[in-house]
Amino acid sequence: MKRASIKDIARLANVSHSTVSRALAGSSLVNPETAGKIRKIAEQTGYRPSAAARSLVTSRSATIGVVVTTIADPFAAEVVLGIEDAANEHNYSVILANSNALPEREVKVVRSFEERRVDGIIVTSSRVGATYAETLSQTQVPIVLLNNQHPSEFMHSVMIDNFEASRELMRYLIGLGHRRIAYIGDRYGYQSDTERFGGYRAALEGAGLGLNKSYVMLGDGKPEEGGEAAAALLELRPRPTAIFCYNDMTALGALKAITERGLRVPADISVAGFDDLFLARYSFPPLTTVRQPMREMGRLALETLVQLCDGGESQPFVQVAGELIVRESTAPPKEDS
Repeated sequence: MKRASIKDIARLANVSHSTVSRALAGSSLVNPETAGKIRKIAEQTGYRPSAAARSLVTSRSATIGVVVTTIADPFAAEVVLGIEDAANEHNYSVILANSNALPEREVKVVRSFEERRVDGIIVTSSRVGATYAETLSQTQVPIVLLNNQHPSEFMHSVMIDNFEASRELMRYLIGLGHRRIAYIGDRYGYQSDTERFGGYRAALEGAGLGLNKSYVMLGDGKPEEGGEAAAALLELRPRPTAIFCYNDMTALGALKAITERGLRVPADISVAGFDDLFLARYSFPPLTTVRQPMREMGRLALETLVQLCDGGESQPFVQVAGELIVRESTAPPKEDS
């Protein structure tokens, strides 16, 4: 069955095309009785407005582009759910694309979104980093970075207070009695990693412990390299009594590597992560971590973008607090450690 058009409604209502358009748009220029008649006919005939036609009139597509490193990342999946919830409330559609953690692909995707005439773009865990300033200066649509912040006049971002959350976790481990605490970071140079390492270092120095560089390893934010880094830490003498991991996926790899070598968590060594992915509560043992409000961060990124799309002012840098979640993967160190 052919879908009704504005032309069909105009014919049935015996009015002009422009009158139908104004009535369906809620214009006060149309007589209320006539507008009611037009809306009733539109409902009876199953009329649906054309997004393409509407975008030609308004110069808006009601579409948001979202770039993630990979949709297989549980963090990205939770963030996207928050973005979609808020987008639906604001009548925006979402187009999703993977960057595969490649900076050149990320920039290419951003540019392709712009060519598709999206109203705005959200980029999660950007690999491009500080060089985004040039890209943003050339982009004609607003961009919000999520979990990656580099100050510039073009920058709008949403991220957790990585430094303070990291420092709070470290203070908890130090309070348990740990003095040899390792850190497994991310070698790709994320701003979030820089700040989490900063909190790690500040807590050590604040406790008068200082930084032992041999206790700092780098992975790729995934379990396999997290396990490799943990295995290297276990070979050190004296070995660390606790490991703080850049994210939960790294921590899962560390847990596996420790167990495979006949050691127990937390009896022999404590492990903590960052994110509080749903997997963290089901690991063995359940993982102590920092909870990021992932869905809320996605929502905030979308709300920020909508304000920018509407030509309004928006805070360039939105920061949210983390929450320390203590589970069974951490405990005081052994007396002979």
